[in-house]
Amino acid sequence: MAVPVIMPRQGNTVESCIVTEWFKKPGDPVALGDKLFSFETDKAAFEEKAQAEGTLLAVFFQEGDDVPCLTNVCVIGKPGDDVSAFAPEGMAPPAAQEAEQAEPKAAAPEQVIAAVAVDSLNMKISPRARALAERRGADLSKVSATGPEGRVIARDVQKLIDEGLVVSPAARAAYQGGLEGTGLGGRVSLSDLEKPLSAPAEAAPAAAAEPEFYTEPMSNIRKVIARSMTNSLRSMAQLTHSLTFDATEIQKMRRLFKEQGEAMGMNRITLNDIIMFAVARTLAIPEFRALNANLIDDGKTMKYFHHVNLGMAVDTERGLMVPTIMHADTLSLKDLSEKAKELATACQGGSINPDLLTGGSFTVSNLGTLGVESFTPVINPPQTGILGVCSIVTRVKDVNGQAVPYPAMGLCLTYDHQALDGAPASKFLKTLKTNLENFTLLLAKG
Repeated sequence: MAVPVIMPRQGNTVESCIVTEWFKKPGDPVALGDKLFSFETDKAAFEEKAQAEGTLLAVFFQEGDDVPCLTNVCVIGKPGDDVSAFAPEGMAPPAAQEAEQAEPKAAAPEQVIAAVAVDSLNMKISPRARALAERRGADLSKVSATGPEGRVIARDVQKLIDEGLVVSPAARAAYQGGLEGTGLGGRVSLSDLEKPLSAPAEAAPAAAAEPEFYTEPMSNIRKVIARSMTNSLRSMAQLTHSLTFDATEIQKMRRLFKEQGEAMGMNRITLNDIIMFAVARTLAIPEFRALNANLIDDGKTMKYFHHVNLGMAVDTERGLMVPTIMHADTLSLKDLSEKAKELATACQGGSINPDLLTGGSFTVSNLGTLGVESFTPVINPPQTGILGVCSIVTRVKDVNGQAVPYPAMGLCLTYDHQALDGAPASKFLKTLKTNLENFTLLLAKG
């Protein structure tokens, strides 16, 4: 009996996912646990594995398609099983698709040339990339594969096309006029295609100039970030206040954890963990509830949180992600540090549950490790504030009439002036500074 494979719902907030790659094609045998296809949400990437064995009878969506969650993506069963009942609404019946495949059209010369290139290079290439190469005559001998396990995917082929790396007119003429192959068994190879048919009557034209630019579509996650940041600046009255604090105390604490904390599992606690702990404890003070809040209903309603759900900006290969440390104000420094590392690892590995990227009441973004001394962080809607953490620089301060150097760390608070005024925002920064400069006392207070 045929069994449909649906697009999973990865989290309660996800409505659709994009198919990124197929590992099986119609007619392939499928065993339990075999990878069928990969897909991504706006934040994370996943692979769907077979829960049934048999033959892949039909595929309803191609790479790059945006598929609603819980929609049938493909069907596994026995050859001859009727799969028409599983086709998504409005889609051509699989029988019609098979009929089209049974009567292939004659390949154009450039399609044959592209196919020769693929065969002679013995490369792994996705169906979508192969079709694009055949349609546009891309020179696959010059492709750089960026897909999983060295697989050529559509964006790799598109890059060739954008850079003008396509099969030359001379190679096409060679195919149309007949060409003797020098490969095994007289097979035409790429080197054959590069040879001129005969000595040219005139000097060959100069090589085309190297393109000055190339284009590629924005990734799904980049589009989401762009929409979110644009909406943030358009819908909020954002203002940034900055100050520095003496980082002597937290540096001393960090060295203590690193040198003597291994037995207690605290040697991996970072300066960023210490800062997030202080931020969570400071936001928990009722006086600063407007910063531990969301502004909703088009700016008509303030949603105040009983606990601090701390967002943590994480840089990944796919783009910025902001997982949430729920009830951060109730966690010990050790527990907060472990949770932060767990979430960051899941983000960087592409396995984060989308539900863990929601529900934040405030965000911390640390660019200090990159040497940034000051910046203006953009609020993550519908939150009302975000704290930027900067690098440590040496400054001097007056101590009993003497200029004494000290490690100064910058803090940049961006807040929504619709939700609170400058004075309470500045008081929050001042209180946070005091807590960080006296971190031992804050830690003892719990």
